[in-house]
Amino acid sequence: MEPLSIRELKSGASESPLKADLQLQLTQTSLKETRTGKAYRELIFGDAEGSLTLRVWSDHPMFSKSENLKALQFLLISGQWVDKGQFGIEPQSWDFRDLTAEEREAMLRGPKALRAKQTEDYEYIQRSAESLTDPRLRLVSQKFLETYGERFLRTAAARTYHHARRGGLVEHVAQMMRSASALLSVYPNLNADLVVTGVLFHDCGKLWENNYLKNGFTMPHSEVGELLGHIPLGIELINKLWRDLASDEAIADEWDRLTPKTEDVRCHLLHLIASHHGTLEFGSPILPKTPEAMLLHFVDNIDAKLEMFKEGYEKSALIGKNVYERQRPLFHALVQPLEKCEPCPQSELETAVSEMAPATSLASPETAGTMLPAKDAVIEGNQGAATGDGSSASGAEEL
Repeated sequence: MEPLSIRELKSGASESPLKADLQLQLTQTSLKETRTGKAYRELIFGDAEGSLTLRVWSDHPMFSKSENLKALQFLLISGQWVDKGQFGIEPQSWDFRDLTAEEREAMLRGPKALRAKQTEDYEYIQRSAESLTDPRLRLVSQKFLETYGERFLRTAAARTYHHARRGGLVEHVAQMMRSASALLSVYPNLNADLVVTGVLFHDCGKLWENNYLKNGFTMPHSEVGELLGHIPLGIELINKLWRDLASDEAIADEWDRLTPKTEDVRCHLLHLIASHHGTLEFGSPILPKTPEAMLLHFVDNIDAKLEMFKEGYEKSALIGKNVYERQRPLFHALVQPLEKCEPCPQSELETAVSEMAPATSLASPETAGTMLPAKDAVIEGNQGAATGDGSSASGAEEL
């Protein structure tokens, strides 16, 4: 049986038991007690796409066996899984074994579909860096990928809100580059090289703030990440890469002959990193003061927000017809988006038109070819509402 990911388990589990295997890493284990003093063991697991918490009660057969589990251990858990609603997903009967070395390596690479997407995204980023016209921005981008590419590939874009998974930053940056490229075709006067490089580096400080362990699915907090944050770290990284490249006399001489001036290029790139959060209250030390900086801020915001919508539809509970619970940090419930229109085959379209013809021919000259104005639209279920005297009202509620 092919193992399921945590995401697949959560989307497929229901009140009926689902038999499934999961390849997981134990990220945290702790012994706890309820308010009444009943002991239980809390096990938190992770994989490439999510996390799963299991509670093993002291009277459960697996309580003593789970006592020897260690954090960062890789396991195959087999069981009958049931969705308990507000209590989460629980296994009715389950057991586990250690993963083999081969299984562990395959798991670290992520599910096949996710692995393929992140590989494609990283190659797109590489091609975008190689295609930059400005040799200074091209060299600093290539130097970054050569030096920190492996770390980049296991960094998350955030801890919780969006692309919060191993390799999520690569997905976020690649999608931002695609969006920026589309907008640059509409605004050709902007400095495209600067925007693309700004996209690449805007969150580069997260390589020390949101980095997963090389051999695991845990994202430990680092002292430097907490003390400085990813914006100052990103500025420091760019300055380091820039100095390292300029220390080569041949490169420095070439850069001195270029326009605009090399120091201006570096300063504008630093401004993009410093201002990409858009406002002071959201952590940017400076506001976007160039068109390129403003575009970068909005492209970043668009991709993050749309990812939150995507994850909300996958994870949030339905609270009404086509309405989902709020997905933080969004400030509202989510509504199912409208499906795309699928054009009818020509034969079906012709049939529909012919069926409409008799009704059209009965229309008066005054009303033929017209539609009801928007103010006459009614809310379904309000027609013929009862009046206070027991009669039926024929009026419709206006929107």
